[in-house]
Amino acid sequence: MLTVDFDRLGVQAGDRVLDMGCGAGRHAFELYRRGTDVIAFDQDADELAGVSDMFAAMRAADEVPDGAEADVKQGDALQLPFADGEFDRVVAAEVLEHIPDDEAAIAELVRVLRPGGTIAVTVPRWLPEKICWALSGEYHEVEGGHVRIYTGDELVEKLERAGLRFAGKDHAHALHSPYWWLKCAVGVENSGHVLPKTYHRLLVWDIMKRPWLTRTAERLLNPVIGKSMVLYLSKP
Repeated sequence: MLTVDFDRLGVQAGDRVLDMGCGAGRHAFELYRRGTDVIAFDQDADELAGVSDMFAAMRAADEVPDGAEADVKQGDALQLPFADGEFDRVVAAEVLEHIPDDEAAIAELVRVLRPGGTIAVTVPRWLPEKICWALSGEYHEVEGGHVRIYTGDELVEKLERAGLRFAGKDHAHALHSPYWWLKCAVGVENSGHVLPKTYHRLLVWDIMKRPWLTRTAERLLNPVIGKSMVLYLSKP
């Protein structure tokens, strides 16, 4: 399930790409399939071990083009271990809302992006996130949880102030917002409750089958309740 539109980001085979805060690797895997030289970066060693294993499995199964490269790197988003201008593209998906000093993290993302390069930044959208916070403190008051809720204008201003040029905005995953509202309403840790459990089965079915009805519904609902806001920017 991808949040970033790689065509809109301008990703091409051979690009060197940083997936900062890669988590389980969903964006890094697609970047690898597209023939890029991708670095999956995260502070969680266990997550990175799983990502590395999947990269190896993809290579073994011939799922990637010749010349594509992939590696993992552990570290701190506030001190990226990369040279200035090292990357053609940068992805930071659902990361900045976790970082107290988000402006320092943004400065590092800008530093490692080459002039003329592009970046996609995604965060939870204001309205769906606000509802989650109102329904449950447990949703965000955890170690490593969400520390802020962004408005679109606020995040664009921070990114532009750091030296980026705003190119456009999108929203994604509208069908996931009700799932999280249900989770927050019944208890985030109440995994056995019938309502979120049933809705989760629907989401899994939708991801696997991608029927036209739910795809159309999500496309229509994304501008209203899309769970994620996606910003596209470039570095002059």
